[in-house]
Amino acid sequence: MIHMLSICLFFVFTSMVSANESIMRCGTNLVSKGDKTFEVKKKCGEPIAEESVGFTLKGDRRELEIKEWIYGPQNGVYYYLTFHGTDLVSVESRRDTE
Repeated sequence: MIHMLSICLFFVFTSMVSANESIMRCGTNLVSKGDKTFEVKKKCGEPIAEESVGFTLKGDRRELEIKEWIYGPQNGVYYYLTFHGTDLVSVESRRDTE
């Protein structure tokens, strides 16, 4: 009975993590907002695509490059990670519709 409860709790937790738009699972690792680019590559490897999409200003008018990395597909889902400078600011997931 306890084993069955543990399995149920595991699936509930993993479904909650999957629904969270600021977290991505890479094998047994989690990537989340605030992680640095080197941490993401260490946990997830190289993205399938990496693109510079613009620039933004931070605080003291320091210019930061905006980069988008794409990982996937993982069960038909692609993950789009956006970085400002070296900081991960968002994780979005989109299901492949083809």
